[in-house]
Amino acid sequence: MEKDVQRAIQDRYGAIARGAAAGGCCGGGACDDEITRNLYGDAERSAVPAEALAASLGCGNPTALIDLAAGQTVLDLGSGGGIDVLLSAKRVGPSGKAYGVDMTDDMLALARENQRKAGATNVEFLKGTIEAIPLSDASVDVIISNCVINLSSDKDQVLREAFRVLRPGGRLAVSDVVSRGPVSDEIRSSVECWVGCIAGALDHDDYTGKLRNAGFEDVAIEPWREYADGVFASAFIRARKPAAAACCGPSCCSSAA
Repeated sequence: MEKDVQRAIQDRYGAIARGAAAGGCCGGGACDDEITRNLYGDAERSAVPAEALAASLGCGNPTALIDLAAGQTVLDLGSGGGIDVLLSAKRVGPSGKAYGVDMTDDMLALARENQRKAGATNVEFLKGTIEAIPLSDASVDVIISNCVINLSSDKDQVLREAFRVLRPGGRLAVSDVVSRGPVSDEIRSSVECWVGCIAGALDHDDYTGKLRNAGFEDVAIEPWREYADGVFASAFIRARKPAAAACCGPSCCSSAA
């Protein structure tokens, strides 16, 4: 099942990337569905190449969830065509850095072309999975993601990896789909529904528990757009990695004066 889902995700999002690169809409014309509609304002839409917007199939706007400061390092899990990476790069400025990680070659090619068109020099797109992030420990200040964590069949590993690469005090601010009621076994076992971002959706308590088990604190989940008769919702999800403990005695120091 896991390999089938991953292969289906790569096939679908590869087609989306090729369609967007060719000037089409999402590889299949479904750019204005119930989940992805009206996520970005006019200023944001005009700040990125049209192909980056066309390849976006998110469920929210993670760049609007959190304050970013000049010089910070941001990582987008499942960066797709690069829209959230490019928007973040503008906010952290030339002294900052915005990374995107994606497992689909066509999406990476599209994202790098969008980076070129945008003239973004503080951006890097990496090939990899969100279960094995290709960055070192404690290397980023903020992690964002847009309707991608729900696609993983090992969310605990995704959140452990996110915790690992965040610096102490670093923040997680993602948009994701959550369930708000019983989900049938038929949906849970459907590859098509996994690819469509609903079969893998966690409910509020499960998501909160997994974040806390990974080490996060200050967890908050805020549903904001319901669909499928209220069984599913887009949600803003925030959490923080605890800050490093302060040195409070000579045992913290290598030597005493």
